[in-house]
Amino acid sequence: MAPTPLTSARARTLTFASTRRTMVSVAMNLQAAPAKTAVKEACSCSGRQTYHDDMAKTLYTEADISKRVVELGRQIAQDYEGKAPLVLGVLKGSFMFFSDLVRAVEPCPRGLTMDFIRASSYGSGTESSGDVKLKTDLKREKVEGRHVLLVEDIVDTALTITTVIRHLQECGAASVAVATLLDKHERRRLPYRPEYVGFVCPNEFVVGYGLDFDEEYRSLPYIGVLKPECYAHLGLDGAEPDGSGDSGDE
Repeated sequence: MAPTPLTSARARTLTFASTRRTMVSVAMNLQAAPAKTAVKEACSCSGRQTYHDDMAKTLYTEADISKRVVELGRQIAQDYEGKAPLVLGVLKGSFMFFSDLVRAVEPCPRGLTMDFIRASSYGSGTESSGDVKLKTDLKREKVEGRHVLLVEDIVDTALTITTVIRHLQECGAASVAVATLLDKHERRRLPYRPEYVGFVCPNEFVVGYGLDFDEEYRSLPYIGVLKPECYAHLGLDGAEPDGSGDSGDE
């Protein structure tokens, strides 16, 4: 039986739709292929199995960090005895150091409370503009009259950390001190010295124990130096770029 005009029209419509879907799929695949290649060419580290493979060397081992955190915690406990400190973690980079440090503050001063603040330094490329933005829901009344201890992962140029200190002072803090795991003073732009320092850090590209590069490597239990080929595509000089990580540029 010969097909009716309606049946023929329906068949042509279905064939056209099928052909169009195939053409769209092929086009999408062709567009996606160069993007995948670009990613592989951008960073030669992408083919490695673990983050450990991306380390040029381990700067501070897990044991080194643990020992130093305990020492800092004991010192802070003595210095803040009877002061009911407010301990503020600067997110995100300090989260590991913060959690270990507050547990190491022994004997724990009565009245110790904790909170978090987020600071970012925005700029073009890899250089900080010095325009620091604070993100926090911390109320003025929670800071006023308190002895505040800021906990940082790394103090670098001091642009961000001095802005945070100034903000807390304007909120009426009785005192503001800083405990930083790493002090990279070679890159200072402002004259500033933290009260508590875990390690004086050389001017190298460091990651791990909360410190990141493009949101990666935070989970490493130690602090390592990233291999140059992992960031060579960015044209960096080997030092950690301003504005990297989450606290912006400290």
